[in-house]
Amino acid sequence: MKLTRRQRHITHQTLIYAAAALVSVICVFPFYNAILTSLRTGQELFLTNYLPTSFHWENYVNALMVNGIARSLLNSFIVATVTVGICLLVSITAAFALARIKFRGRKYILFTILCVSMFPQVAVLSGMFELVRFLGLYDSLGALILSYTTFSLPFTVWVLTTFMKSLPVELEEAAIVDGASLWVIISRIFAPIMGPSLVTTGLLAFIGAWNEFMFALTFIISNEQRTVPVAIGMLQGASQFELPWGNIMAASVVVTLPIIVLVLIFQKRIVSGLTSGAVKG
Repeated sequence: MKLTRRQRHITHQTLIYAAAALVSVICVFPFYNAILTSLRTGQELFLTNYLPTSFHWENYVNALMVNGIARSLLNSFIVATVTVGICLLVSITAAFALARIKFRGRKYILFTILCVSMFPQVAVLSGMFELVRFLGLYDSLGALILSYTTFSLPFTVWVLTTFMKSLPVELEEAAIVDGASLWVIISRIFAPIMGPSLVTTGLLAFIGAWNEFMFALTFIISNEQRTVPVAIGMLQGASQFELPWGNIMAASVVVTLPIIVLVLIFQKRIVSGLTSGAVKG
């Protein structure tokens, strides 16, 4: 039986919505299960139930106050915010130089930046440790800011350079004719136009610094300087072999919420930033 055009359209729409619903369930379910687990305690943690049966809010109180997650949240926020600020400031100026100024070896610099971004963290861990110790930054937030900035800069420079190449040269020429300085051109003309790309790269750098574990575990040893991923990993129960799953899940939910809020606030700019530069007009 041959389907009509309207029936084919309805079938296609149904399949699209069904696939979107399935993907949404797969993506949301782990976070939903973490919320359910964070509200349970005792034997309830080991029971299979996909609906809330109890609300033990003391898990959140214990995670934030007793286990020091609140202090770690502040440390992570400081490190991630400073890292993003440095990365965007350096990246937009470097992107202007690489995209607008013609000089010998520009392509090789871009290629080197791309290659550096491919190095795994463990490959440079020992060298970074020696650098941090030489600079006297061991067991301080400065060590994390330095290491996170080093790993985030290649990506942000590459993305912003690609976007800046797609901007018309007439904007820069008109500003030069009006007597604008180099910094005015970057901050007053290119920065507002590159807003979506700056938000996208900045948010990705923020998420990377917020969730990083290896450097934070290696360069920080004091409880007062630990970031959230390490603080959650250090949570222990009454004995060595007992883990407070309720507190761990509560801390995980609290840690995830800022990222979700940022994505929801900047979702339109993120989509625009990801698609900008795809078509050069």
